[in-house]
Amino acid sequence: MTHASRKTQLEIPEGVLLGHALVARLANGLGIRAFFIKGPASVLQGLREAKLSTDVDAFVDPVRLEEVLERLRERGWRERPVDPDSRTFPKHSVTVHHPEWPCCIDIHFRFPGMEKPAHDCFESLWANTETISLAGQRLRVPAKELGVLFLALHALRSPTLPACQQELDYLADLMRREDMSEALLELAGATGSLAAIQPFLEGLLPPTTSVVWPEPSMEWRNRVAAQEPGSARLAAILQATWKEKPRMLRGALFPPPEVFLSGNIYADMSLVGQLRQHRARWGRFMRALPRLVRRLCRL
Repeated sequence: MTHASRKTQLEIPEGVLLGHALVARLANGLGIRAFFIKGPASVLQGLREAKLSTDVDAFVDPVRLEEVLERLRERGWRERPVDPDSRTFPKHSVTVHHPEWPCCIDIHFRFPGMEKPAHDCFESLWANTETISLAGQRLRVPAKELGVLFLALHALRSPTLPACQQELDYLADLMRREDMSEALLELAGATGSLAAIQPFLEGLLPPTTSVVWPEPSMEWRNRVAAQEPGSARLAAILQATWKEKPRMLRGALFPPPEVFLSGNIYADMSLVGQLRQHRARWGRFMRALPRLVRRLCRL
């Protein structure tokens, strides 16, 4: 690599900030409502400890998702391959990448744990946003209570991971200091996330607060339980009808190329490369099988 190319190559922090500015400008130009979740905005708001963000998370009006994606395509951004099995892996965002950028952009149209219909949920979310200065612009981000909801739901998908537990502890301390539990309860009800947020919020509410906690959806239970390689796919097969099982089992045993490319867009897709990836995939599955069976029994 030449000295000139090193000078012009974006670093990840620069790319993330410029990515925020890019999406904001595109959305504003189209008159589309968009705001940014997690990432550097949450650090500025004091919702999480300082950490390096490696991608951009934008939430756009779901009825105008395709317009934002089309503008990004015009500027050289391309959608990352995804697993075509949307039953096992329900989609909540579209990830795009660019060969000259060091980070990806995730365009969200829904968020795991929020069970209200996408359009109705977005209206509640938009009503709880505010503006901050970031990347040289005034950007829309969640108000603090909504920011806590996003971060807590994200961490609750993998609550046993030390990093996620640390984030939940940090958010719980913030909730106690700023007395945000009632506001978070109201937001959880408006977005249909009461069931998902219960393990985090229940112990933070005043004793006099009475809440009827709904049962978590099958999608949410599957997400929380799917902590081991292959667990999400196996759970979906077990829950499917007998008519659906053969097709899903065939897809699990002989996955299409998109499955490998979804994890690594530069994966070796030659015959030898795919055979190696199949072998590695089965190795991960067999090593995780004892833990996987225990989790599925609890599910």
